[in-house]
Amino acid sequence: MIVGTAGHVDHGKTALVRALSGTDTDRLPEERRRGISIELGYAFLAGEDGRAVGFVDVPGHERLVRTMIAGATGIETLMLVVAADDGVMPQTREHVAIASLLGVRSAVVALSKRDRVDDLRAAAVRAQVDVLLRGGGFAGVPVFETSAVAGCGVGALRAWLLEQAARPVAAADAAVGFRMPVDRVFTLRGLGTVVTGTVAAGGIRPGDEVALGIRGRRARVRGVHAQGREAAFACAGQRCALNLVGIDTQDISRGDWVADPAVALVTDRLDVALTVWTGADAPLRSGTLVHLHVGADDALARVVLLDSDVLAPGTRALAQLVSQRPLSAWRGDRFVLRDAGATRTLAGGTVLDPFAPARHRAARQRLDMLGAHAQPGRCAQLRALAAAAPDGVDRTAFLRAGGLLDAVEGDACGSLVRVGPPARPWLLDAGHWRALGDEILAGLAALHEREPEASGADAGRLRRVLRPRMAPAVFEAAVEALAEDGRIARHAAFVRLPAHAAALSEAQERLAQRMLPLIAAGGFEPPWVRDLAAALDVPETTARATLARLARRGDVYPVIRDLYYHARAVERLAAIARGLAGAHGEVRAGEFRDAAGIGRNRTVQILEYFGRLGLLRRVGPGHRLRADGPALGLDAAAA
Repeated sequence: MIVGTAGHVDHGKTALVRALSGTDTDRLPEERRRGISIELGYAFLAGEDGRAVGFVDVPGHERLVRTMIAGATGIETLMLVVAADDGVMPQTREHVAIASLLGVRSAVVALSKRDRVDDLRAAAVRAQVDVLLRGGGFAGVPVFETSAVAGCGVGALRAWLLEQAARPVAAADAAVGFRMPVDRVFTLRGLGTVVTGTVAAGGIRPGDEVALGIRGRRARVRGVHAQGREAAFACAGQRCALNLVGIDTQDISRGDWVADPAVALVTDRLDVALTVWTGADAPLRSGTLVHLHVGADDALARVVLLDSDVLAPGTRALAQLVSQRPLSAWRGDRFVLRDAGATRTLAGGTVLDPFAPARHRAARQRLDMLGAHAQPGRCAQLRALAAAAPDGVDRTAFLRAGGLLDAVEGDACGSLVRVGPPARPWLLDAGHWRALGDEILAGLAALHEREPEASGADAGRLRRVLRPRMAPAVFEAAVEALAEDGRIARHAAFVRLPAHAAALSEAQERLAQRMLPLIAAGGFEPPWVRDLAAALDVPETTARATLARLARRGDVYPVIRDLYYHARAVERLAAIARGLAGAHGEVRAGEFRDAAGIGRNRTVQILEYFGRLGLLRRVGPGHRLRADGPALGLDAAAA
């Protein structure tokens, strides 16, 4: 069990920890000279039956609240120390606020320096403490009257702490990756770099590889100390020291995270559930600049309220925190906000999504998804997320956001449909999956009605029209499922309804055999429909109808009205575009014109056609290849 001290400066926190554990946590010469804690201190209390209590002794000075928060992160029990002679003081109040906002729910009060006051004064201070704790959510916690000098009450408090440490703890979750915020970094002669912290999740063993901080450096764990002793394994809730190989002390600092590489992440946007402290002296406004404390880290950030403009003290809302620098945080992590001047605690809450979007953040669907993130349990979260997300849930991102190595519940959380590549699958609600298929069929029917001469639609272009924010892999899986069921017909990257057939009559087939060599011979300058009709002595309407069916079959491409290119010519033009894009990062009209040996107007027409096909997209004066463009050059059909 990890116990964190709290309380005003000079109220006897360090002296009480020394009386309980026998360890002086003031290790710095300046701390001993001035008689106050400046840095975090650590001590351990071991019971005869193996029970252990780890103490994190925090500084009480108002200028050291940042350090106090770093130490308070991850504690299980708050030990609030209030001097019987001074009573409740400003930092007493702020430390209680911070502990409450960090989600600490277990607490004990040590009324210190009891030997200095009479019974009347002690009763008055206990009344002050009772009022403070009721407002902070700690009503009814035990109070021990103590004196580190006289020794009174210390034994009873020690017995209570060891009794709490004996409570059964939940079994380790094998699905959770190791994470630990670093609150101290130092070097030991003969060993090298050592980092300490309170393990936030998962477990660690000697020999494991870890990722370090926002720099993404890797290191190997040479040795582990848990609860002050050498150990073969350390797990969540324990004070831990790791001896690391492969990294120097200057490459990691307080606030960095040590994590399993599989769950390590860096972000600068967090969607959160935010609560303004009940004792705040003013409402919190959207746009406010704050100090964001998460783990042992501290960064300046901007608060963006998602469903209101102002949040009153004691109220809760959804918000996005936009950090001015990268940091690490996972779903479920607690945080504290202090004002830009670092003088007052304003609010706190829980991280819902570390992969927060910059756009559409206040859309109704997004707010519903954030509500789903707040559900208890992974299955409940997945089911609620899938119900709120018609475009699907990125399973890999969901796992990483929660620091999960794998979902033990798998995809059997309800009737979720798993699609996409095995390495990065997506999960969809069964109803949304059926609706997606119906939407694709309806979209194709509308396209065929608008463009009866077109062979169909490029699947990528259809996705951008119907579901622009859907992952290409999800849409592709839906198209493939419809094709396997025979509900759509597919030719390479192009799809159509089966009824939108390309069958030629006997006469059209004979005419096509005469047309195709002429179009192929034209290369990049094929004959117009009127010229083909004249050369073959057939009516233009006949030639046009035959070419439209050849386009549906994929033999020719209607680049512009009444000008059809042979499939091989379009494949060669697509290869030129890909080559230019590979060499220069984009396709410029002048370079494409020179490479293809065609005129300026025809160049513009072809590049625009490639844009409609989904092969290219316009970016400024140039064109860039689309990652999900059609596979022209393999077996592509016309659009």
